[in-house]
Amino acid sequence: MPIRMQRRLPSLADLRPLMGFRAPELNPRRRRLAKALTIADLRRIAKRRTPRGAFDYTDGAAEGELSLRRARQAFKDVEFHPRVLRDVSRVDTGWDVLGARVAQPFGIAPTGFTRMMQSEGERAGATAAEAAGIPFALSTMGTTSIEDVAQAAPGARRWFQLYLWNDREASLELVRRAWSSGYDTLLVTVDTPVAGNRMRDVRNGFTVPPSLTPATVLDAAWRPEWWINFLTTEPLSFASISGGPEGVIKQINTMFDPTISPEVVREVRALWPGKLVIKGIQSVEDARDAVGMGADAVLLSNHGGRQLDRAPVPFHLLPDVVREVGSDAEVHIDTGITDGADIVAAIAHGARFTLVGRAYLYGLMAGGREGVDRMIAILSSQVKRTMQLLGVASLEELEPGHVTQLVRMAPRAR
Repeated sequence: MPIRMQRRLPSLADLRPLMGFRAPELNPRRRRLAKALTIADLRRIAKRRTPRGAFDYTDGAAEGELSLRRARQAFKDVEFHPRVLRDVSRVDTGWDVLGARVAQPFGIAPTGFTRMMQSEGERAGATAAEAAGIPFALSTMGTTSIEDVAQAAPGARRWFQLYLWNDREASLELVRRAWSSGYDTLLVTVDTPVAGNRMRDVRNGFTVPPSLTPATVLDAAWRPEWWINFLTTEPLSFASISGGPEGVIKQINTMFDPTISPEVVREVRALWPGKLVIKGIQSVEDARDAVGMGADAVLLSNHGGRQLDRAPVPFHLLPDVVREVGSDAEVHIDTGITDGADIVAAIAHGARFTLVGRAYLYGLMAGGREGVDRMIAILSSQVKRTMQLLGVASLEELEPGHVTQLVRMAPRAR
């Protein structure tokens, strides 16, 4: 039998709490960024707004891109073990990293060609990091100079990533410039004896700067804002590489040095007064050797899958490396991080810090400085919420018992 209900006309007092009308956001950049709730959302916006060559340079990896997919899958194959009845009304997401406080357990990784992704480039990344209280790392292949980044974000914690060129003195001069400009940490990259084979770039005919071909002009027709910004701002160049286009190409071709040895790293260690991170560690043995060379931290990284395909997954290596060298040096990690939960899982397994590269560039391509701010806000909120749901109020409370790495691939018995 149907239930009979008394009906009445709603009064204004009834309707007032339901009237959630907001003034429309007239700024199109802010409007689209407000709809981005995840890094995947930022990636979708970035893909719509960026020419294919530049987007694929960021999005792609080497060969069949297995290293990148496996690194991301490793974070998906995580099971959390929350504790309940804990006071998580106030959560501290910061702690000391390499001798100074960070507001979040992640920072912005060094990325090359950055102003080609979006014209605000490294200045957007550095100033957003400054506002958020996290480190910003400038790449040797950056498109804004060491000095200009320092001027743009004087209060930022600035790190510099170094490729050791065949021209050793040119590399060491960059080290001197970084120290004199107030950078406190040097990341020496050691996983690039040669350049990886990045198939998307080959197929796209990717060039720096982009070439005006029929294909790129057609691609640009759907992305006029990118091209207007590209053509009306300072010409794109590698700020750490001197000389005209021919000199730049020549230096890039000799950028990676297959003869790099521990002695070279020790030379840099002797020259650099600040903190030293060795980036590109992919085994327990190399982590131990890196600490022996004077590293203050080792960065587990397979270069975002952009060098050796089928390389070890950094997140899988993390517990073993922490057990081996964690009492002597900090262990940092990158590659495959797309969510704040990934960051929390890494910290629980012993990482002191994480770096995000693609997530940063997706935000940059989606909306310049405001897009980077949005990226940081998304990851920060995910870190905090994951910690609260795990029942921890500080990073120090995270421990391996909070996370299980589920096994998808295991070595075959010999």
